Amino acid sequence: MAKNPMLKFVTDAQSYPEKRAADERTQDFAEIAANFAEEKAREQAARCSQCGVPYCSVHCPVHNHIPDWLKLTAEGRLREAYELSNMTSTMPEICGRICPQDRLCEGNCVIETAGHGAVTIGAVEKYITDTAWEQGWVEPVQVGAATGLSVGVIGAGPAGLTAAEYLRREGHEVHVYDRYDRAGGLLVYGIPGFKLEKEVVGRRVERLVQAGIHFHLGFEVGRDATFAELRERHTAVLIATGVYKARDIKMPGVGAPGIVKALDYLTASNRAGYGDAVPEHEDGSLLATGKDVIVIGGGDTAMDCVRTALRQGAKSIRCLYRRDRDNMPGSPREVQNAEDEGVEFVWLSGPIACEGTEHVTGVIYNRMRLGQPDASGRRAPEPEPDSETHAPADLVIKALGFDAEDLPAMFREPSLAVTRWGTLRVDHRTMMTSIDGVFAAGDIVRGASLVVWAIRDGTDVAGHMQAYLKTKVARKEGVTA
Repeated sequence: MAKNPMLKFVTDAQSYPEKRAADERTQDFAEIAANFAEEKAREQAARCSQCGVPYCSVHCPVHNHIPDWLKLTAEGRLREAYELSNMTSTMPEICGRICPQDRLCEGNCVIETAGHGAVTIGAVEKYITDTAWEQGWVEPVQVGAATGLSVGVIGAGPAGLTAAEYLRREGHEVHVYDRYDRAGGLLVYGIPGFKLEKEVVGRRVERLVQAGIHFHLGFEVGRDATFAELRERHTAVLIATGVYKARDIKMPGVGAPGIVKALDYLTASNRAGYGDAVPEHEDGSLLATGKDVIVIGGGDTAMDCVRTALRQGAKSIRCLYRRDRDNMPGSPREVQNAEDEGVEFVWLSGPIACEGTEHVTGVIYNRMRLGQPDASGRRAPEPEPDSETHAPADLVIKALGFDAEDLPAMFREPSLAVTRWGTLRVDHRTMMTSIDGVFAAGDIVRGASLVVWAIRDGTDVAGHMQAYLKTKVARKEGVTA
């Protein structure tokens, strides 16, 4: 009888791919950790307990077959592991890099709760698919017989790209429209290279181009075509624009030069990484070099900003967050990476004003304490009496999250129904909006969320759209007959 390669969590300790030293990795925008070596990946995969109810899969938004591809990896059957991983996700190597596994699969690993340290699922997932790309196992999209139907996808982020791939597989003609000059959405311009190198996204997009998906980049609905015109061009339309309206903070002085939005700052940095000319870097308005930088916020976007500022050579970097470390909304791993790299966190600090008129010179904030839980269930921050504090700043970055833009106005389509939060209202049984044949998925429906949830939504909406399109095919064949 063959020896069981699994259940090694008692004898083999948890380990992650080794990170580069902080003083080395802050000199560039390359990813901070290498891939596992094959032997180490097999060792970590073999720690899986193969539990009967795999909570890792249950808590994965795309319900990856995690125990199964871990077992295949432990057995050295990497191609089969990749094929199984690829069945449930269109971007496994991207999720392996940027998913907050500590809050999802790894955070719910049974051996983690037993005190042995979770299987390092994300690192193994990344290793499997990176190996598949290197070995040529990633096959072209298998396109079905042409249906004669056309689908328009507005938004080239993870939800739109996922739906586009699945719909192209069904044989539909697929056109993707995006306002940016590169496809990928926040994967391209929102997430820094030290978390997700851009070649990783680019090869996924190129695979879709080779499958015959048409990309219309630098295209704004409402400017280059009305929404009504797009509906005339296509049998069905998917809106997967994401949410890009930056949340603001109301306080005196917040309109002074030198106070910028997080996405503007990150987009400029990512464009520079592509080698684009970036006027805001040339004039210094979106560049941290030599400056005292303050980032306001506590999510993953704030972590991206502080770590980008480090790599740009900021003089000092402080992150102000009104709650404590345990209540930060961002990934604890990202907070730890930022601390390791030298970011100063000022916990329990609530900004009340910015100083400077010609240009920002500093931020005034109150020390905070946590009071009773608010409507969200989290303890509400309250200002400490007589605790005003000043911090110098030449650049203040607002990283407070994102809301939906006013799509009915932008698209010149007032009949497009929205919720009280501005997100698109859909029938959740079909993911169709208030307009027949128009569907919506991703953050524009659920609000700002994770990339893996966008992939899940893109998968689900593709299924609903295919059901809708089948009725069109049936009617077409009936007319022809």
